[in-house]
Amino acid sequence: MREIRKTARDLMTGFCRVCPVCNGKVCAGEVPGMGGLGTGSAFMSNVNALAKRTFTMRLMHDVVSPDTSVSLLGMNLAMPVLAAPIGGIAFNMGGKRTEEEYITAIIEGCVASGIIGCTGDGVPPIIHEAGLAAIARAQGQGIPFIKPWEDQELYEKLAKAKDSGAIAIGMDIDAAGLVTLRKMGRPVSPKSVEAMREIISKTGTQFIIKGIMNVEDAELAIQAGAKAIVVSNHGGRVLDHTPGTADVLPQIAQAVKGKTTILVDGGIRTGGDVLKMLALGADAVLIGRPFSIAAMGGLTQGVTTYAQTLHTELTQAMVMTGTASAAQVSPSILHS
Repeated sequence: MREIRKTARDLMTGFCRVCPVCNGKVCAGEVPGMGGLGTGSAFMSNVNALAKRTFTMRLMHDVVSPDTSVSLLGMNLAMPVLAAPIGGIAFNMGGKRTEEEYITAIIEGCVASGIIGCTGDGVPPIIHEAGLAAIARAQGQGIPFIKPWEDQELYEKLAKAKDSGAIAIGMDIDAAGLVTLRKMGRPVSPKSVEAMREIISKTGTQFIIKGIMNVEDAELAIQAGAKAIVVSNHGGRVLDHTPGTADVLPQIAQAVKGKTTILVDGGIRTGGDVLKMLALGADAVLIGRPFSIAAMGGLTQGVTTYAQTLHTELTQAMVMTGTASAAQVSPSILHS
């Protein structure tokens, strides 16, 4: 990973410093770029919320080879990890890789690692077009996320996403605050439960709503027909001064666990972080910036290398906490 990160740093100069600890401090306010909006506090809250959770170490047990695999949304994953939807290589990562190179590395690297990659959306059209093409080449092994566009553009993109053969389709409803898109004549907007119900019904496939940060929205997403939710503040890039996802996840999980698949992103960097989120109530996690750095620095090999690192770290954390299965993680492994 050291060489992969060095290459990424060289390619992303001026957009991401590839810091030893990706915590949002140095890049605060750098949007476009890889930073958090405004003061960067929402980005930093994600990292800090996870950091304050610590493990209860247990070694008097017989867990030697824990099972890291999970099944969700009809997918069998080698570990409970998905690569989060990120696009816009030119204005967020420096443009020294093409959109096609980047997203192909994410999708192919995830497939090779037994996990799933997600693709993004935005302006220019190449962002979602390259993503859907990569998913189609992977025979549907990927999840496209479409922004909450208005009217015709939304339904056209959802139809193209379905045509890619994707196993599920998501909407990052947390992108509703991107006023820059409205100024460009490409408005995005929040969606009522009635509107989401119609969107999901017309789409006719498993649907994921990303951007859930409270119990009420989680329950409304289920009412609308979402098969999964993503607890997310969009990596701290759409609203300053929001809590970290690890702080809101437990109450959301308590309210809707078993009613829908619960995914979460925000500040997850290591296999230990993955295990923490599972203990807090998630069924699986999405990881964004670290996968982007891996793809920029090493393309497909970079993605598989990072995925293998995550798997090794997750396995070690499970052994050290006496956790036999990633599908059944006890909250008691976290120190209260």
